[in-house]
Amino acid sequence: MEFDKFCSVDSSDPFWDWNRTWYTANPDLTQCFQNTVLVWLPCLYLWMCAPLYLLYLRGHDRGYICMSHLNKAKTAVGLLLWIICWADVFYSFWERSHGSRVPAPVYLVSPTLLGLTMLLATMLIQYERMKGVQSSGVMLIYWLLALLCATVTFRSKILQLSAVYVWRYTTFYIYYALLLVALFLSCLTDQPPLFSQAVKDSNPCPELGASFLSRITFWWITNMMMTGYKHPLEEKDLWSLNPEDRSHRVVPQLVCRWNAECQKSLLQLPRVPIRPDKDGRAVEESEILIVKNPQKTKEPSLLWALCLTFGPYFLISCLYKIIQDILMFVGPEILRLLIRFVNNSSAPSWQGYFYTALLFICTCVQSLILQKYFHVCFVSGMRLRTAIIGAVYRKALVISSAARRTSTVGEIVNLMSVDAQRFMDLITYINMIWSAPLQVVLALYFLWQNLGPSVLAGVAVMVLMVPVNAVIAMKTKTYQVAQMKSKDNRIKLMNEMLNGIKVLKLYAWELAFKDKVSEIRESELRVLKKAAYLGAMSTFTWVCAPFLVALSTFTVYVLIDEHNVLDAQKAFVSLALFNILRFPLNMLPMVISSMVQASVSLKRLRVFLSHEELQEDSVEHKAVAGSPHSISIVDGVFSWSRTESPILKKLTVHIPEGSLVAVVGHVGSGKSSLLSALLGEMDKLEGTVTVKGWVAYVPQQAWIQNSTLKENIMFGQERRDSWYQCVVDACALRPDLEILPAGDETEIGEKGVNLSGGQKQRVSLARAVYCDRAVYLLDDPLSAVDAHVGKHIFDQVIGPQGLLKDKTRVLVTHGLSYLPQADLILVMVEGQITEMGSYQQLMATEGAFSEFQRTYSAVDHTDNNGETHTYTELYTATVSVYHGCLSPGVSTVSKLSQMGKEDKVPSKKAKNPEVGKLTEADKASTGQVKLSVFWAYLKAIGVLLSFISLLLFLAHHLVSLFSNYWLSLWTDDPVVNGTQPNRLMRLGVYGGLGLTQGVAVFGYSLSMSIGGILASRYLHESMLYDVLRSPMSFFERTPSGNLVNRFAKEMDTIDSVIPSIIKMFMGSMFNVMGACVIILIATPLVAIIIPFLGLIYFFVQRFYVASSRQLKRLESVSRSPIYTHFNETLLGTSVIRAFGEQERFIRESDQRVDHNQKAYYPSIVANRWLAVRLEFVGNFIVSFAALFAVIARESLSPGIMGLAISYALQLTASLTWLVRMSSDVETNIVAVERVKEYSDTEKEAEWKQESSSLPPGWPTKGCIDIRGFSLRYRHDLDPAIHNINININGGEKVGIVGRTGAGKSSLTLGLFRIIEAAEGHIFIDGVDIAQLGLHDLRSRITIIPQDPVLFSGSLRMNLDPFDSYSDEEIWRALEYSHLKSFVSSLPNKLSHECSEGGENLSVGQRQLLCLARALLRKTQILVLDEATAAVDMETDNLIQSTIRSQFEDCTVLTIAHRLNTIMDYTRVLVLDKGETAEFDSPSSLIAQRGAFYKMARDAGLV
Repeated sequence: MEFDKFCSVDSSDPFWDWNRTWYTANPDLTQCFQNTVLVWLPCLYLWMCAPLYLLYLRGHDRGYICMSHLNKAKTAVGLLLWIICWADVFYSFWERSHGSRVPAPVYLVSPTLLGLTMLLATMLIQYERMKGVQSSGVMLIYWLLALLCATVTFRSKILQLSAVYVWRYTTFYIYYALLLVALFLSCLTDQPPLFSQAVKDSNPCPELGASFLSRITFWWITNMMMTGYKHPLEEKDLWSLNPEDRSHRVVPQLVCRWNAECQKSLLQLPRVPIRPDKDGRAVEESEILIVKNPQKTKEPSLLWALCLTFGPYFLISCLYKIIQDILMFVGPEILRLLIRFVNNSSAPSWQGYFYTALLFICTCVQSLILQKYFHVCFVSGMRLRTAIIGAVYRKALVISSAARRTSTVGEIVNLMSVDAQRFMDLITYINMIWSAPLQVVLALYFLWQNLGPSVLAGVAVMVLMVPVNAVIAMKTKTYQVAQMKSKDNRIKLMNEMLNGIKVLKLYAWELAFKDKVSEIRESELRVLKKAAYLGAMSTFTWVCAPFLVALSTFTVYVLIDEHNVLDAQKAFVSLALFNILRFPLNMLPMVISSMVQASVSLKRLRVFLSHEELQEDSVEHKAVAGSPHSISIVDGVFSWSRTESPILKKLTVHIPEGSLVAVVGHVGSGKSSLLSALLGEMDKLEGTVTVKGWVAYVPQQAWIQNSTLKENIMFGQERRDSWYQCVVDACALRPDLEILPAGDETEIGEKGVNLSGGQKQRVSLARAVYCDRAVYLLDDPLSAVDAHVGKHIFDQVIGPQGLLKDKTRVLVTHGLSYLPQADLILVMVEGQITEMGSYQQLMATEGAFSEFQRTYSAVDHTDNNGETHTYTELYTATVSVYHGCLSPGVSTVSKLSQMGKEDKVPSKKAKNPEVGKLTEADKASTGQVKLSVFWAYLKAIGVLLSFISLLLFLAHHLVSLFSNYWLSLWTDDPVVNGTQPNRLMRLGVYGGLGLTQGVAVFGYSLSMSIGGILASRYLHESMLYDVLRSPMSFFERTPSGNLVNRFAKEMDTIDSVIPSIIKMFMGSMFNVMGACVIILIATPLVAIIIPFLGLIYFFVQRFYVASSRQLKRLESVSRSPIYTHFNETLLGTSVIRAFGEQERFIRESDQRVDHNQKAYYPSIVANRWLAVRLEFVGNFIVSFAALFAVIARESLSPGIMGLAISYALQLTASLTWLVRMSSDVETNIVAVERVKEYSDTEKEAEWKQESSSLPPGWPTKGCIDIRGFSLRYRHDLDPAIHNINININGGEKVGIVGRTGAGKSSLTLGLFRIIEAAEGHIFIDGVDIAQLGLHDLRSRITIIPQDPVLFSGSLRMNLDPFDSYSDEEIWRALEYSHLKSFVSSLPNKLSHECSEGGENLSVGQRQLLCLARALLRKTQILVLDEATAAVDMETDNLIQSTIRSQFEDCTVLTIAHRLNTIMDYTRVLVLDKGETAEFDSPSSLIAQRGAFYKMARDAGLV
């Protein structure tokens, strides 16, 4: 043979010799093989990797590493190795010329090749240093490979010490020693590159600087795990994100690709004009997309953009997956060889050890590769989520208002939370699409080799299982959709109930709404129950499939031909292969359904990202040279979207610089739209708009961020303290700062819940003033504040002497008293400007304006008779700073509670910002979950049911173990004449055992699911009841988000996650125990190892769970701020755009996402860390089982050995799964804990008293007798009102007045027992109200509250949720409340659907509906928390007259803000600092010239 000549001149050295290598007790490789293959293999590896690696390094430059001792050493070793190789080459030449014998060609070729490779290695070491690689995997693998190959030669050289070539032996030993050094050096890690991120970072991620070995075993996270084990992890323990995972790197890549996609789909149409950019600069991120025209041909593909962005990195995972799939089949193959080895007693025993070692190495490599694969997948998923959230956020800032209306805030937030999450989940499985078929094909190939055609029977069963599973999956999907729908309805209703909880309590409507929620919940549980039956079916198929497959295959195999003997090798190798098959077949349906979900999400995202954007150029900001006008509109026609008819028609306005322009007109005449047009928020259909300079904008509904008051005012501008103080004073915020617990450091709740309407409006105004812009657009900022504060603000800020006197101001207003001071007045009617001019000109023209003015000036008469009050007096007279106009859903209690405590505190003392915390954030609980929680869950299921489930579980696993043991007995049956005599008996029993197993599985699956549903019904009912029974103060302290979260997220966990997780946990626990038992039976020696490995396992598991649980909590706590911020942004887009603050908000959002990923990334790595450690524990068990089987092969039957190792092969997966499940059980069971939390909070008094002896029509007269009454908001506060003694006769009309914080509303809260009395009593018709049930009391007196709250549902439901009135009565009530004509004009009349919060009715109409509620109940006592601030004059007059006529004989208590409404009342109660100041008829109070007289004088009524 030619090759032998290559190795030795006389062919005396063959390339391969079986007798020397295999069939011998002391194996060795031939000299030729050592000199060729073993030398060439590492060289081949390095030369193949080098080109790809060099390309990779060129693209990934990390910076430059300075020469260090380590690097010098590496280089020196490389050069020495090169010199050694060349020495060998030169020796061969020398031998040739001097020696007697000519050396074979191999002695020239191999050292030359090796020398060149060493040179390449040395060059690579230097190139890596220049590209900033701190530790190289490619080189480490090369040195390892070279060392392994050299070790074989090393052993063989020591064995053949007889024939020594001194020179070659010496060089080889030096070579071997240097290889060891090189390998050791390549395990170390170099210093970080110059100017790298890590140097600047305070807490950098150690991953970048970790060595290759540390990275593949995830050793670098151990530090964090240690910290987490010692004490619960906190924010400060988290590392910063790697630069390539951060938003500012990831998001722009996706945005760029998506823009390119959109450009492409536009370019296909030559007709579409692409609007040129303003000055030809590159399109910025914040203008992600371009205005789309409807005649588009091809949709831009978001999928393609995603692939281009994340594909390259993700492709690495495919490579890992292929290697892992192939390695998976090594286990069964080695098992086959091991059984063959045990059967063949003549085989030399080293082969057994060789197989064991091979098994260990292969399983370990497989583990490392699998974990690396998962790591790549999860990191891709994480980047994908970051990118999607970023793109959605950036898009939301530029989307046009028409597009904005097509989706609700909730839907857009869902894009971010749900859809981004779906992608993230899919990424981990997506490779199964090609990997599952690959695994199936490989498994079938090996099975066919093993059992021949009878495999087809098993395959048939599997193929049948797939459609069954698919049908179940589809059905489950439809149920899921139905359940989601119910859940959405339930959460929407809960949300509204929590927002309007105060109204529910005042009207005693809790029960009606509780029933509504329970009804939705029941339909949800019905669906869940159906899903549970399906789940039991699918668990049944999933657990029994492998068994059925094995059964059918063995049956066919044994019955085809009686000479087919089922021996251990065939049976257990097949079982091992069937176990591998089980995973891909069950994964496929899951992956497919997951892909379907993701494709739906993809479509939703694509639609959102393709929405139309605001026209960038609708408003020009270039100053026209020499033009005196600050704002000019010429022939402007505007609409909210291109499809609708224009709202503003033919506008032409020129506004000179520095002038004050007032815009007036009826509700809906287009005043606010005019401002939107100036901001560029509307679609400009014709004309031009020019605005000179930057704009500041104050919207009608103040938009307040959830941060401190100071941050709300400064709004990202730099600090200027003196100016800030000046602005605060001018906007009348100084007294509020003294009232607020921590001054301007007080945290404002979401949507500004702890500010009154007036305060919000003033903060919003202060923000605009602080920003100091050229043009101010003010949308009715004075409506929510009362007259005096309004006057102060007008004088100090807006008016001719105010802070803004040199700016251009456009003021939309209803306040007629300010008009005389305006330079220009625009009168708007139905979207057109009908009159324009100064106050005098308009009054002179006798148009609509002057008529309007005359009608209302009498009502809105403000004292303009030259008296000026000092500011403080004005403030004392302010009647409504706090109770001004609370926005819907806002608590009065917290305002009052602050009032109550602050009145007593001198405002001078330094305020502590901690006091200013209002809401309690959701806390991340720490430490282990208490056993009581598990017990609570078991009790909710029912102890009996739990016990039955456990028994069924145990039965299933015992039967399963026994059936496999039976199989091993069968395979050990003796063979008589080529057949096994008892095979039919064996087969029958095997089948019977399988059937029993199936029944048990079905039973426990069903009982667990049903138990889970019972538990979740019970937990939801009790939580709902507990929450509704809580007093008002509870709802103030607890953000509604937390409560909704409990009803949505935690309930969902209890509904669908916990039962299945407990099922899996129990399953994997029994699996592990079963496997250990079988291994112990087979090879008792393992008993030495198992306890030791068990300890390691337990320690690793506790270690992991401590950190992982805490990381998960940190991650979920940091997740909600992303959505809260996004929610807030969506509500305030117009303000953000008007102030030009988009960039800052984008930065803030990115920062929040990064902050969240900072906790998520370590939790992924912690999972990998755990999996690597556990798989190694598992691999040890497998290897020891094999090892001891080899040692004891004399006494072992092949059947038992096959059984033990096939169980051991499954053990690794089960172990990892067990830890994952046990930590999942711990993290999810927390949901039960959080749901139970509310059963321990304080509750209100009983709703109904058992023995209530109330007369049926009570109260009949309506006398109210208040004796020594006081109440306080919290135990540690002073009373808000104290020692009030008044007696009100039936049918009296009493007005209650007093300055802010005097306790007006507190009195009504006491009357309704929203807050219980601290001392004293209130008697109504002689009955002490403290003795009544709350519902008895609240349903017999009526209130028209300040904020008109409506719930989504029909109008009829809003008026009468208990259905206790007839239609005639409802129509009559509507007629009296002046709504009859409006409701009759609606298409559905009484069943007209109100949207969430009554958004589709105007505020005035909502107010009238509340009046209609009062008219329906028509009780003897009516309380008006006078809420006419939101209503225009006409409506106000209507309400007042209705009350006077309809409630003529009732007792009416009115909290008045406008004194003119109570001047004709019987008596007036003046409160001051919570005490009675005066109580008499209005006329005699004015005569007394006391406090009431002062107020009346200030209001201009005297």
